[in-house]
Amino acid sequence: MVMGRNNDSYPQAFILVGFSDRPRLEMILFAFILVFYALTLVGNTAIIFLSVIDSRLHMPMYFFLGNLSFLDLCFTTSIVPQLLWNLWGPDKSITYHGCAAQLYIYMVLGSTECVLLAVMSYDRYVAVCRPLHYTVVMNPRLCLQLVSVAWCCGFLNSFVMCPQTMQLSRCGHQRVDHFLCEMPALIAMSCEDTMLVEACAFVLGVVLLLVPLSLILLSYGMIAATVLRIKSTAGRRKAFNTCSSHLTVVSLFYGTIIYMYLQPANSYSQDQGKFLTLFYTIVTPSVNPLIYTLRNKDVKGALRKLLGWEKGAGDTEREEHFHSSLVQSP
Repeated sequence: MVMGRNNDSYPQAFILVGFSDRPRLEMILFAFILVFYALTLVGNTAIIFLSVIDSRLHMPMYFFLGNLSFLDLCFTTSIVPQLLWNLWGPDKSITYHGCAAQLYIYMVLGSTECVLLAVMSYDRYVAVCRPLHYTVVMNPRLCLQLVSVAWCCGFLNSFVMCPQTMQLSRCGHQRVDHFLCEMPALIAMSCEDTMLVEACAFVLGVVLLLVPLSLILLSYGMIAATVLRIKSTAGRRKAFNTCSSHLTVVSLFYGTIIYMYLQPANSYSQDQGKFLTLFYTIVTPSVNPLIYTLRNKDVKGALRKLLGWEKGAGDTEREEHFHSSLVQSP
């Protein structure tokens, strides 16, 4: 902690303004967020459960996908309960320590996801461009190391930026013009010079956003070059299906994050920021499981098996015998 700060830097509580100036919208958002949160819980829990119990999903791709689902679960849960409470009733407050905890968790998980998406793109590059060496290159030890690096980057970013953000003097201001304790909103309400904090946030933003994004684009550039050399249409379609889900998730996540965080705080539009934050914290985690399962035969097969919809070997044999008997009957 930095000594010499005024007591107004540490108020007892903050007021999360959120959408309180639009009472009717609050009720609509409450129902909307509750539905999407339920979808997030069900979808991501299902993917984690399937990737653990089904032997067909004991592969690097699903190991990373399980980690992504766990991140999305924690990411959304760090925000939604407080948000629903504030939307439902007149109390919009959050304690100082609660705000600090939310900011820490939010930044750890968000930063980790940025790096994890780059790790997943490397996995897809090896699968498409070096298929014969895939199991050797993407061995369990390397997979664990890559996931550990992603988590370490997330914790490092949070431990650097959160104390700087929370220690800014606010001259008694308690109203956070957002529905969560987010770094740009907390910086914007400060009454002191924030140039150093903004510069630090920008540098870390470049490292944790643009560097992983550059690696993702490089991976997919090499994948595209490999796919174009595939002569068969079926082979191209298979390679496209392998990567399209991940590329869709990357576009949804990075598009909103980069727009929000790589701009100065004084040009930050709060109304626009609120809805963009709703999109990548509420909507994206709920649709990720759907995106990954729609085009993935392994996950769909594991889900059908879990629900008892997949035919067993005996059922298939009896069905074939029945059809053959119909053909042979006069």
